[in-house]
Amino acid sequence: MQQRAGAEGEALEVWIDQDLCTGDGICAQYAPEVFELDIDGLAYVKGAGEELLQSAGATAPVPLPLLSDVVDSAKECPGECIHVRRVSDRAEVYGPDAE
Repeated sequence: MQQRAGAEGEALEVWIDQDLCTGDGICAQYAPEVFELDIDGLAYVKGAGEELLQSAGATAPVPLPLLSDVVDSAKECPGECIHVRRVSDRAEVYGPDAE
């Protein structure tokens, strides 16, 4: 199992709101291991075995080595559709709804 953690060591997950996705592909450029554009032109998170998770609100763990790339994706996304949250309490720590 790949280690994943946030700034204080908590497990993080990421999801994309496809209703807001602009299809720019910036996320896939920053973190191709986590994000991919599908044939519909929208970005999705990847699950185990590189499978695209296409159900609404599907989440993927954020691997620790890729945390900064995933955070940069959320910050640079023109659609503001990438959400990174703690697994423990589902609080958004990066993305449009982060406090």
